[in-house]
Amino acid sequence: MQPPNAKLPRPVRAVVFDMDGLIFNTEDIYRDAVMAVAAEARHDVPLPFYLSTVGLTGAATRLAFIERFGEGFDYDSFWSAASNRFAETVKSQLTLKAGVVELLDLLDQLGLPRAICTSSRHEDVGNNLAIGGLVGRFQFVVAQGDYTGSKPHPAPFLKAAERLSVAPESCVALEDSYHGVRSASGAGLMTIMVPDLFPPTGDMKELCVGIAQNLHEVCTLIAAQSHG
Repeated sequence: MQPPNAKLPRPVRAVVFDMDGLIFNTEDIYRDAVMAVAAEARHDVPLPFYLSTVGLTGAATRLAFIERFGEGFDYDSFWSAASNRFAETVKSQLTLKAGVVELLDLLDQLGLPRAICTSSRHEDVGNNLAIGGLVGRFQFVVAQGDYTGSKPHPAPFLKAAERLSVAPESCVALEDSYHGVRSASGAGLMTIMVPDLFPPTGDMKELCVGIAQNLHEVCTLIAAQSHG
């Protein structure tokens, strides 16, 4: 995407944000925690395998690990250790991704509602928003337990649009992961990929209305449309 020349196909009535890797740098912290615990326990967890689980629910991630390591793998202990390391690290290393506050300020100015749509737990969303100083900046949070089919299924984004009381095709979805892009696009939202751990592939470019380098570019795009 090359704002300000790019244009959205339809007027924007609401914006739906992924959380991990889109609002916060949590994908980096999760990755490092899992890889460190795996190395200490001498588990063979290649980076491509871990990345294949990003954006999935806890249940889907558990299944992926069990399929890789067998029924005897103590996933609960492994993930508990990784989660504890993540929780400690996030206290000091959680940061906002570039352009988050500016985009939220713009949406306030334009009167556009927004929601978070994530595979994470409500508890984790609340903790991150508190640490990041974003409490009250989102009208709705759609998280684990709020939908029946997890990303890449479209159910999470359909639920977010429903909560916002806006037709999916009038919502912009902001995602960084392949699973998230497939979920949002499948739900009919105008999907913009803002890459974090994942480079944009040809498949992603076909599913998205645009690829943005950061949320500053998304600001430019939405602001241009609101004035045009």
